[in-house]
Amino acid sequence: MAAERLSFDVLVVGSGASGLAAAVSAERAGVRVGVVTKGALQSCNSAKAQGGIQAAFGDDDSAAQHAEDVWQSSHETADRRLVEVLTDEAPTAIHWLEEHGVEFTHENGGYRLARCGGATRKRLLQVGDRTGHAITTALRDSFQASSGEALPNCPLVSLEPAENGWVATCRRKNGEEQVIDAGAVVLAAGGRCYREAEERRELSTNHPGATGEVTRIALELGAESRDLDALQYHPNGGAWPPTMQGYSIPETTRAYGATLLNSRGEEFTDPLGPRDAVSQAIFDEVDSGRGVETPDGRPAVLLDTTRIPVEDAEISLPYMLRRYRSAGIDPLREQILTYPVLHYQNGGLVIDERAETTLPGLFACGEIAGGTHGRNRMMGNSLLECTVFGRRAGRAAAERAAA
Repeated sequence: MAAERLSFDVLVVGSGASGLAAAVSAERAGVRVGVVTKGALQSCNSAKAQGGIQAAFGDDDSAAQHAEDVWQSSHETADRRLVEVLTDEAPTAIHWLEEHGVEFTHENGGYRLARCGGATRKRLLQVGDRTGHAITTALRDSFQASSGEALPNCPLVSLEPAENGWVATCRRKNGEEQVIDAGAVVLAAGGRCYREAEERRELSTNHPGATGEVTRIALELGAESRDLDALQYHPNGGAWPPTMQGYSIPETTRAYGATLLNSRGEEFTDPLGPRDAVSQAIFDEVDSGRGVETPDGRPAVLLDTTRIPVEDAEISLPYMLRRYRSAGIDPLREQILTYPVLHYQNGGLVIDERAETTLPGLFACGEIAGGTHGRNRMMGNSLLECTVFGRRAGRAAAERAAA
């Protein structure tokens, strides 16, 4: 038996940072908003994001420089229009997050900024090493305090165009179908790297819900995509002990002085290079016989975290320290084993500056959307993209629904 049919002006699919940003923005625009999720409302990749979020606040920095770094890190494959939106609105996005309760780490009267891989300036803001958790918690609290309605454990199974918008069909945990009418739909359901890793028999940093069904639904509707083959490895996956396998060691370890070493104790790559370059250097080093092996026979190299100043580690890497120390390893006293791990879907659905896909009234933001990062994403730009384009998607979807 089908559940009672529901109706919203804007339906958001997904409750990570981008979905929550879209839902909060749409609700504040004065429309009726519903959020459907595959699992629990708090289950998402965004909450696992540790490193931080980029924005040009330094005296020697600018939005234009940030944009140039994104362009170069993408190997000149990103959509320049989307990149300019991303970097121009970054400072405003940070202040908007603060309005919702996110408390970024400060020092010396300003933000504590770090330089991340591919960046030419220090522009990474952090909330310790739980930045994604802080952002999703704040936005989720804001949404739950609003008039919006959440339908957890109700994954989208089909979407069809209708005369005045869309008809979405979701499936509740008990198996019954939930039909929802919506004036506009925002897809914010993330990528597919968990499923890809399972198929490749590799490790992934991703939440088990990252399996890509919503992307497939959009493609079957005729939405255009780009760069879907360009999956990204996080250069520093945990390789040992077993409890850390698949854990993404924050790249800020390298921002604060850690470096990569081979079995001979030699540095073999720029630790602050773009993600794909650092990952490939590790693969090449292992393939050349200069890697090391974990006690359970997995390939690895060494990450010399003993070079990180204690103060920096305690302020910016507390969660990582707790995780490793609870497993009997102190990263400030011994090198740790690392190897690239499948992490992020760089490509996705084609969107414009309003986050609208090639299908009118269907919007996309976050990892499900392509173009902003091209074929290689910089660290710290995922949470930024979620915030900037989530806000834009929510506002534009509200306008579309009210038209």
